[in-house]
Amino acid sequence: MPRPIQAHINLGALEQNLWFARRKAPCTRIMAVIKANGYGHGLSRVAEALSAADGFAVLDILDAVQLRELGFRQTILLLEGAFTAEDMALVAQYNLVCTIHSEWQLALLDSYPGRENLDIWLKINNGMNRLGFTPPQATAMLEQLRRHPAVREITLMTHFANADEARGIAEPLALFNDFASAFHVPRSLANSAALLRYPQSHGDWVRPGIMLYGASPFAETSAQQLGLKPAMTLSSRIIAVQNLRAGDELGYGALFRADHDMKIGIVACGYADGYPRHALSGTPLLVDGQPSRTLGRVSMDMLYADLSRLPGAGVGSSVTLWGEGLPIEAVAGAAGTVGYELMCALAARVPVLT
Repeated sequence: MPRPIQAHINLGALEQNLWFARRKAPCTRIMAVIKANGYGHGLSRVAEALSAADGFAVLDILDAVQLRELGFRQTILLLEGAFTAEDMALVAQYNLVCTIHSEWQLALLDSYPGRENLDIWLKINNGMNRLGFTPPQATAMLEQLRRHPAVREITLMTHFANADEARGIAEPLALFNDFASAFHVPRSLANSAALLRYPQSHGDWVRPGIMLYGASPFAETSAQQLGLKPAMTLSSRIIAVQNLRAGDELGYGALFRADHDMKIGIVACGYADGYPRHALSGTPLLVDGQPSRTLGRVSMDMLYADLSRLPGAGVGSSVTLWGEGLPIEAVAGAAGTVGYELMCALAARVPVLT
């Protein structure tokens, strides 16, 4: 009998969330971000479910090649561009779009085996200070790209550091717009948070990521409140029960001590499955659909669920770790992380069903 943990991917939820994004940004093209193995959901299944998107954004050039060989004809953007001359050969062969974020990448254009058919997205650093050129630097870069014999179309792109926070995007948006106003080229600015909250940032392409998978980009607003549907549900079952007396300790490091008699369920899920080891006692979960909480330290293959207020629960009871009925951002917040990390950390040993 197989171990009971599994992840269920709701392909219909992915489709629904894509159309929700399109309704929020009806006048722009959708670049669906499916990097990191489709945020842990599986690259090919995510691409199929999101096939109505106008483009896909990935990190690894081999992911882009896989998408082309699977038959996807949409625009495919390499978010960090090419790294080698060999990459540029694949860019040409598979008709990919490259981001240029650093001067060293300009030299790679000279190895591109074609003329006037390479589309470039030029990354503008508007204050995040991660990748890209500041506006003064970008002016020179843009002129070099316009003169380069390989380049066809140029799109200006940027990324907001605080679109999901109260600080917002006013300052970096103004910085970007002041620069971009001098050039009549397409623009891409909005991630999920900006797409949902700041329609003035939509530009010609929006780049939704986390919202497509049914999680909220905002700490103070749940996905359900936004109208998003979770695509991934991680579930397991209770495989053993322990009855604690007042004063008994639980698990590695004895991080939890019972102050009264308690019933504890042992759940077949641990950090080797992708559940965060740093999740503290009190992280929410559902047992037979009823709210409960974790206790003590998560171990490699198991964690503890509080069954004290669930007299009917026991061996075989279903446990939802996140997903349908339990927003992943609620689990992530209690564990001191973000939903992105939980999705991407899903281990290869966890069976995935659709």
